[in-house]
Amino acid sequence: MHPQGHIIEHSFSDDADISRELKSLFARTNLLIRRFARCTSNVKVKLFRSFVLCFYDIALWNNFQQASLKKLASGYVKSLKLFFGFAKYSSVTAMLMQLRLPSFDTVLHNAKVSFFARLKCVKNGLFDVLGLR
Repeated sequence: MHPQGHIIEHSFSDDADISRELKSLFARTNLLIRRFARCTSNVKVKLFRSFVLCFYDIALWNNFQQASLKKLASGYVKSLKLFFGFAKYSSVTAMLMQLRLPSFDTVLHNAKVSFFARLKCVKNGLFDVLGLR
């Protein structure tokens, strides 16, 4: 079983956590492929939104190599193509529009916006002292 939670390295790099999330992404996708390969596209979209788009603590990533994030973005596209049966060289934009699913950049952006919006609502003086708002 894969470790749960956020991986914190002594260097405060998020690369190991991004790698953990990539492995988890493929594990969730493979589970869906094995169990739901014959479902309709609408059902698959709902399953994908529920089980694959739930990236754990993605909004907290701040210190990482760009290559790590590109691997995860590539893994996201590969998961989409595998689960929905698209060809290897299918247009990513056309695929996302057809399925009405967000791009990886949109998922990352929405997670950060949502996190910081919720953070502003927290009534905790520690956030003010640390300058987190």
